[in-house]
This record gives sequence, structure tokens and C-alpha cells, in this order.
Amino acid sequence: MHKTRTLSQKITLFFKGLTMGGANKVPGISGGMVAFVMGFYEELIFSFQRINKNAFKLLFKGKFKEFSQYTNFQFLVWILLGSMFSYFSISLVLDYFLTNFELYVWACFFGMIIGSIFYISKDFGKWNLKNILPLLFGISIGLLISFMTPAKENDNLWFVFLCGIIGVSGMTLPGLSGSFILILLGNYVLLLVDSVNVLGSVVSDFFSGDFSAFNDPIKTRYLKIISVFTLGSAFGLVSISHILGYVLKRWRQQVTAIIIGFIGGSLGIVWPWKKTVYKVENEIFLLDKKGNKIIENYQRFLPDIQQYETWTTIGFILIGILLILIIDYYGKRRT
Repeated sequence: MHKTRTLSQKITLFFKGLTMGGANKVPGISGGMVAFVMGFYEELIFSFQRINKNAFKLLFKGKFKEFSQYTNFQFLVWILLGSMFSYFSISLVLDYFLTNFELYVWACFFGMIIGSIFYISKDFGKWNLKNILPLLFGISIGLLISFMTPAKENDNLWFVFLCGIIGVSGMTLPGLSGSFILILLGNYVLLLVDSVNVLGSVVSDFFSGDFSAFNDPIKTRYLKIISVFTLGSAFGLVSISHILGYVLKRWRQQVTAIIIGFIGGSLGIVWPWKKTVYKVENEIFLLDKKGNKIIENYQRFLPDIQQYETWTTIGFILIGILLILIIDYYGKRRT
């Protein structure tokens, strides 16, 4: 699986990572689904699988070239650099558009997910009872998660570590939105909004020679939280990838059927016509009696087909579908 890549291929990987990272931050969108559609999902899983005891032996022995080849290190570096950079770039752009053009953004995502279901399904092969049962299972789980009630915010470090493991699942499991799972766990705002914003300001201050953040107890708390979350995410990436690599080798069609069902069942999460319960200072949350942030479920409703806005929204759904078809066409041209 190790490849020597040209500069243009490395830049392409960076932008794929950028797209995947941005998708991971948006509730309802899965970075793993982006990897699946863009054609680098299996290489991603394979590369994370290679982070094992053999890799660490090579590293500790100073065999860096062998370590790089064994782990497909080049691929991982460019993908992860893109993903991390997206949290301070593309995700901020997405936050802006979700704040100002929420309906159209969700419509585009809705269309992209419909297109992704087509993309994954078209080469699936023959459907039979052995595959339909996993499909129904995936749909059921997707629907169940879509309508669950969110929990309250919890900043205990053991729970934050667990959130890291679960939250990163969106990078490895197509259709499972890690950020939406964090909403259900009550920690989306804490981990993907507040902590990321504090980290960004601290890094900015650091480069300007200001180190006062380390004496600020509030910023120190957020830095501790984001560090533990990152450790949990790294652990989750490697461990989940090992499990996925195992099941994909043995039950590829069944796993793909579950993924298709899960993506279809979770369409309700990104249903464009929904109203958020509260919006305060561009953040979507509700405060409980103790002042803790709770993100509420969306109130979904059917569109008024006579409204001009509705037709525009349908247009954005079609744009989302078209984007996936273009990616599919581009992928075929390259093979």
C-alpha cells in the first residue's frame, strides 16, 4: 500500500484531509463517508492498522525509512495535516455559512448524502437476505441515533477521553457523524467549539510571543480538555481501524450494507427544514438551571412547496447530489 507520491498528489491528499476534517465537525456529516466517496477509505483504514507494535519497534530502533514505508506515513501525514488545518480554516467557514445560510447548507449536505448512498450502492452487487438484514439493521441504528435526546455537558477528563474515542468514529465509520454523537453526549460545544477556539487563540498568542495563556486558569482548563480529547481521538483512530480492517476482510458486503443503511437512516439529522430551539451569539445551545450548555434536538417540519425559499433549497439539494456524481465521474476518469 506504500506509495511514493509526487508533490501534486501530496497537495491533493492535503485537500482531501481538509474536506474530511471539515465534514467531521459538522453534525450529521461523516468524515469517513467523505473518505469513502473520494476513494481513499480503505487506504486510510489500512494505514491506521499499521500503527502497531511492529511499527513502534522500527521507530525505537531508529529505522525511520522502514517505519515510514510500513505505516504508509506520507499518506497519514498529509491527510491528518489537512484534517487538523480544517479545524482552524474550513470549519470556521462552515460555521459562518451555517450561521447565515443554515437552510441552504443543510440542503447541500442532504443532497450529498443522497448522492453518497447512490455512489456506495451502485457497485454493491447482488442483494439477498444475507445483505438486506444488515441494511435494515443499519437503517434502524441510524434512525435511533437521529431521534435521541442530548445529554448534559460533562468535562470529567475520563469522559472527555471517551468522547475522543467516540467522536473520531466519524473518520473511520462512513455514515456515523462523530460530531452528532458528541451532541448526544452533551459535549459538542465544549470540545469542538469552545476548546478549539481557545486552542486557536493560544497558538496565535504563542507565535506573537505572548505566553500568558498558561497562567490563565480558564484557558489552561480548555487546553487540558482538548489535549485529553486529542489523546482519546488518536487511541480511537488506531483501535477502531484495527477492528474495521478485520471485519472488512471477512464480511465486506455485510459491512457495506450496514454503512448504506446507516447513512440512509441518519438522513433525518441533516433534514434541511428544521428549526433550532435556541441561538445565542451564533452558538446553538440551551442553558439549564446550572448554566450548563445543552444542545437541543431540532424541530423538523415539512416545507411549504409554494415558497420561493423552498425551491432554492431543493436546488441546493440537487447541487449536493451533483457534487457527488462529479466526484464519481472524476474518479472513473482517473482509473
